[in-house]
Amino acid sequence: MKYHEEIDRFMRHLTATRGASEHTLRAYGGDLGELSTFLEEQGQTDPREANPRHLRRYLVWLEDRKLAATTVQRKLSSVRAFFRFLQKEGLIDQHPATGLRKRRTPRNLPGALEMQEVEALLKAPDCTSAIGRRDRAILEVMYSAGTRAAETVGLDWSDIDLNGGIARVRGKGRKERLAALGSHSIKALKDYQRDEERPRPALDSLNAVFLNQRGGRLTTRSLGRIVERYRLQAGIHRHATPHSLRHSFATHLLDRGADLRAVQEFLGHAHLVTTQIYTHVSIERLRKVYELAHPRAED
Repeated sequence: MKYHEEIDRFMRHLTATRGASEHTLRAYGGDLGELSTFLEEQGQTDPREANPRHLRRYLVWLEDRKLAATTVQRKLSSVRAFFRFLQKEGLIDQHPATGLRKRRTPRNLPGALEMQEVEALLKAPDCTSAIGRRDRAILEVMYSAGTRAAETVGLDWSDIDLNGGIARVRGKGRKERLAALGSHSIKALKDYQRDEERPRPALDSLNAVFLNQRGGRLTTRSLGRIVERYRLQAGIHRHATPHSLRHSFATHLLDRGADLRAVQEFLGHAHLVTTQIYTHVSIERLRKVYELAHPRAED
């Protein structure tokens, strides 16, 4: 029994039973490939012989590389999932990673943009060009619906009801949810949809909403470059990514009194605790406003 064989089997299991995304599969594959290389260099080539001592050495090796705590935890989660799979398959009797310690990782607040920064970003594309009209629609949709990058580029025209202002979004684990489209995003999508200069879709992207210049479906990497380009054009000095618009969407809703559970539904979070971090963002933003505006906030 070899590591690479069992890792391949585990990856097929993830695809077949959990509907893992390409991003998730790449992360698992990279993490477990790294684990197998490390253990094989230690002379440990059979997963059935793995024990807590081997995995503690692996943990020390990860920490010696000065990786971010969140990265280390992700890699350990991949290792635990892999050995849990082997245990369920009856290939190992005991889970060798059970005793590995979990370190508390600092929870960073999401990087939400201020409202004026969002407005500047949305206005940055030049809507006299086909690319500008596409990019305006992309930015408006992400801020209006709070979609992740992969969800945005994965949209098909059949997912969107422009009259009803609703989009069907396929999120993590292929879970579907309905997202609201505001009037600005609807107008931008209509302008883009009837744009005669829009590229003709390639055969594998006939129903895709957002196309690259060759007619293929836009990628998440391209989406990141688009946001970065308009961040610079808009004169926004802080770091901003496609996810920043999702963070801004959630934070601005809570700032204006939206119910936390409603925001959870909008974001497609399985657990309310994931959404609760945005309440801290809103409180922090309100605190800053108070300190700047109240005459007796500071000495």
